[in-house]
Amino acid sequence: MYIPYFRHLLTVCFLLTIISCSSIRKNSSASIQRNPKREFRGAWIQTVHQEEYQRMTPAQMKADFIRKLDFLSACGINAIIFQVRPEADAFYQSNIEPWSRFLTGEQGKAPEGNFDPMAFMIAECHKRCMEFHAWLNPYRVSTSGNTKLADSHIYHRYPQRFVTYNNQILFDPGLPENRQYICRIVRDIVTRYEVDAIHMDDYFYPYPAAGEPFPDDESFRRYGKQQGYSESQRGDWRRENVNLLVSEIKHTILLAKPWVRFGISPFGIYRNKKSTPDGSGSNTNGLQNYDDLYADVLHWEKQGWIDYTIPQIYWEIGHQAANYTTLAKWWARNNRGGHLYIGQDVSRTMKADQLTDKMFYERTLPHVKGNCFWPANEILWNNKGVADSLKRHYHRHPALIPAYTHLHKRSPDEVEVLYVEKRKEEYFLSWGTGQNRTNPEFPCYFVIYKFARGEKINLNDPSKIIAITSDKQYKLPYEKGEKIYTYVVTAVDRFHNESKKGKRKKIKL
Repeated sequence: MYIPYFRHLLTVCFLLTIISCSSIRKNSSASIQRNPKREFRGAWIQTVHQEEYQRMTPAQMKADFIRKLDFLSACGINAIIFQVRPEADAFYQSNIEPWSRFLTGEQGKAPEGNFDPMAFMIAECHKRCMEFHAWLNPYRVSTSGNTKLADSHIYHRYPQRFVTYNNQILFDPGLPENRQYICRIVRDIVTRYEVDAIHMDDYFYPYPAAGEPFPDDESFRRYGKQQGYSESQRGDWRRENVNLLVSEIKHTILLAKPWVRFGISPFGIYRNKKSTPDGSGSNTNGLQNYDDLYADVLHWEKQGWIDYTIPQIYWEIGHQAANYTTLAKWWARNNRGGHLYIGQDVSRTMKADQLTDKMFYERTLPHVKGNCFWPANEILWNNKGVADSLKRHYHRHPALIPAYTHLHKRSPDEVEVLYVEKRKEEYFLSWGTGQNRTNPEFPCYFVIYKFARGEKINLNDPSKIIAITSDKQYKLPYEKGEKIYTYVVTAVDRFHNESKKGKRKKIKL
């Protein structure tokens, strides 16, 4: 049974010790080894203003995607957030919007053979048991005034539905027909592709440009005033426009595929303390989601419209205007439902030499269930050894993505049988199951644990996980038949619920 509108607020009691950065460093080496079994470990791959794809053939692009996914998977990344709609265009085959200029160099020009990057990435991510989150920018049409839009672009058919602000072309968020259009895009993607989530970042109403008011006078006159909003309440009207978009997208996803999640990565500051009459904001001084971008993230969480939140806490520990620890603690304390992950800026973190401090601190916070790294390229470049650190320390052991129990919380059935097959000189552990990709409650992938003779079976110990796979077999390492191990295989559904006990088998290798 799906329970999409029930907000399941997970509460975990922790005894937190207030520690300084110096004590964090002293204790980090021992603590970091106790990696959690469940942790979201995401990475953003952006396509906007990435010219590398324009120079590649489909074969070269496939090889590049495979290289990136192999490397990121080896670093423990278990979710890819891939930008598929940077400027109301497409990094996938669409009958609604034109091909992206960042893919072929010209908006509307198809890649050779109509190669579909999103379909390829989804398949390759799922081969590696990595999630694929389709990242859309809802309102943006042009990041600069000189973008040449394809003849088929919706802008040419309905120019009255768009505004120009700070040299950008944007959908007017105040128009209901624009919300309907964006929901149509979401429905098309969710229906035709096996995405695990729809993702949006911090670009709702645009970042304010000094001295330039946002040009929504006409839509405010037509809709805002008609709905009873006064001029002094225009900010409330704008927030409601975004509220409606978010709620309608969630409803669209639920009607298409209820197991697909909806996540948002807002700007790192919800509201500054000085801006809130009750002092409930964070002790920071910077741009605000609520007041400047009209994004009421806490309201979306409370209403159950989003399944996860990844605030972009890109600042350093000790930053004067926006301290990382202050913000991480604030978001953890004010979580209203759904999963909470922390958005990490790799470049700034590594420059400040704060990876250990941030990773350790994040793991002490209740409600925080993982991280997402911006951008993936910084890991691929191994900026100041970040990839090495993830492999050796922070992601030393595999992690399952935290289960989305507010959507569905029943464990899948155990695997049916577990047996060893010999093929030529190789041994395989194989199993049977009722796996069915069209039913999200059925097993989607499997976790294989290995325990030495006499070792206690503890499925909460991630160090015993030797593989996470969507296959129904695993090649066993043969050791001359001198040692006995117990292998345990569990099943996991599309919501990441794991079967309770797993099927066990003692094997002499």
